[in-house]
Amino acid sequence: MGKYDDIIDLPHHVSKKHPQMSMRDRAAQFSPFAALTGFEEAVNDTVREDIEGKNNIGYMHDEEDRLSALYGQGDL
Repeated sequence: MGKYDDIIDLPHHVSKKHPQMSMRDRAAQFSPFAALTGFEEAVNDTVREDIEGKNNIGYMHDEEDRLSALYGQGDL
């Protein structure tokens, strides 16, 4: 005898209080989403502001320094 044999053939419960969710709304629950919408843009803005600020005091001397700071890879 299986673990769920006593309930496997019972009819599916349908609530009398709550209307059934549409297939579209149900599918939307499982669709991919961007949990951190705008995160990448915010990081890029921060890096850009940091680079521009350091450029103003002569910190970054060339394009290679700016790219290294932007992509966080140290010396290229």
